Amino acid sequence: MSTTRILVFAKAPVPGQVKTRLIPALGAAGAARLARRMLEFTLEQARMADIGPVELCASPALSAPDWAGYMPPRGVAASDQGEGDLGARLARASQRALALNDRVLLIGTDCPGLSALRLRKAAAALDCNEAVIHPALDGGYPLLGLRAFHPSLFTDMPWSTPVVADLTLARMQALEWCVWVGDELADIDEPADLIHLPAHLVPDAQTHFQGEESR
Repeated sequence: MSTTRILVFAKAPVPGQVKTRLIPALGAAGAARLARRMLEFTLEQARMADIGPVELCASPALSAPDWAGYMPPRGVAASDQGEGDLGARLARASQRALALNDRVLLIGTDCPGLSALRLRKAAAALDCNEAVIHPALDGGYPLLGLRAFHPSLFTDMPWSTPVVADLTLARMQALEWCVWVGDELADIDEPADLIHLPAHLVPDAQTHFQGEESR
């Protein structure tokens, strides 16, 4: 039976260092609380998908003080994203995962639309495609699934620009890969994106990351 490893890329939810573009709307502490909620939600959906191992790829490593007081859910492995730009970190993690698993799903924690059902559908689509992708409304992608690795998908990529998904698809076409393209989904990055945030993820003032009060 094919195994699909889900790699969840996340930054430590430290006020002033995460979700900074949301600070004008939520404040530094509120943006960090939202990051924490979205991390928990993403890991929950990944586990509920029940398609294979789930791994939290953390930045910095979970041993760093920024993660003090946090433990990943039971059954979730953890690794350090390491050095380099986003492309280098994604490439390194996906190559490592594909050496031990048949397929890999690379996801972040910014997209509440990545439900367990969507993760299962993406993994199933890899049965007959080399790659799967969910484009984002802002031109990036909240999910990239691979059955094969190629460095061109990650090198010299203008990350955080509106052309990332289209350029990734163009490079897959150049590789003559079969690609399944899923629904276009919303990331929560800017204040205007908060309209897409489900009510159950809205952070309350009392919920905070352990150690936040001392920062």
